[in-house]
Amino acid sequence: MSSSERTTRLAPSPTGGLHLGNARSLLLNWAIARRSGWKVIMRMDDLDVVRSDPRTERSILDSLAWLGIDHDGSVRRQATDLTPYRAALADLAARGLVFTCSRSRRELRAAAEAIGAPHGDGANIVSTPSMRPTDPACWGVGSGDLNHRLKLDPGEVVIEDRLLGTSRLEPSDRFGDPILWTRRDVPAYQLASVVDDIRFGVTDVVRGEDLVPSAALQQRLCGLLGTKPPTWWHLPLILDEEGRRLAKRDGDLTLDALRASGIPPERVIGLIARTTGLRTALAPMKIGSFIEELDLDRLAAWARAGSAAGGHRLETEDLDWLMQRTS
Repeated sequence: MSSSERTTRLAPSPTGGLHLGNARSLLLNWAIARRSGWKVIMRMDDLDVVRSDPRTERSILDSLAWLGIDHDGSVRRQATDLTPYRAALADLAARGLVFTCSRSRRELRAAAEAIGAPHGDGANIVSTPSMRPTDPACWGVGSGDLNHRLKLDPGEVVIEDRLLGTSRLEPSDRFGDPILWTRRDVPAYQLASVVDDIRFGVTDVVRGEDLVPSAALQQRLCGLLGTKPPTWWHLPLILDEEGRRLAKRDGDLTLDALRASGIPPERVIGLIARTTGLRTALAPMKIGSFIEELDLDRLAAWARAGSAAGGHRLETEDLDWLMQRTS
């Protein structure tokens, strides 16, 4: 496949401002694509109808433009048309792979405890095969106020990651029978993301390392929906001074806040360059220089080292330098 036939997507969620971790992933995604001659799609993951806000979407687009990140074509929005996701759900249901589930999280936890089933990763309480319904009426597409789950049988998935190398995961251990369609009558993230990647021709997915388990599930879904998975590029996480993942609650480190306080975009790009191994010293950087200096082999070596260390921690001197208003 030639570079001109490859496509990636920037997929922010309009539920809060972009923090530095988001900015780094999006900038690297975009820079890899522009350096490699790929098409760049902008997709708003706006299926969280409670928290998604058009004003936040506008702010995200403005912040990305402030950094110098552009995209090809119009913005795609998931919530605009649910038809493609319903079609995929119906396809899986027609093959006996979908069942409805009325259990709340509390009921799911109680059912898991009753049979001594694993509780996933703590917050994630999985629905195990023993919890599948025996009533035939529960199999297939039901009413919109019920969760619809995928019958996910055990099976190891091999992830070939362009940056992190090969990993082997068992998605049924992590996700159990995952929800494909929620009781709010919208598709769940995993189904929506795979369907969008298929219909928009996405060939390369660049994102944070915390989504490697999702890659295993999405790769299985790709197979079930009759398509090849994209090429995966997972990046080590950026951490705060205490070693915690950055989150949208870190309001002072959002691009909105940095813009409002007068921080120039070149300073943000310079910090990102240092936290990705492009440069060893902190210095303002133009976005064109970021693309020119990006070396994919060096990036892969940096990513594997960062993954082994659990992520890249922002130090006090990093933030002190960032918050200076002039170079």
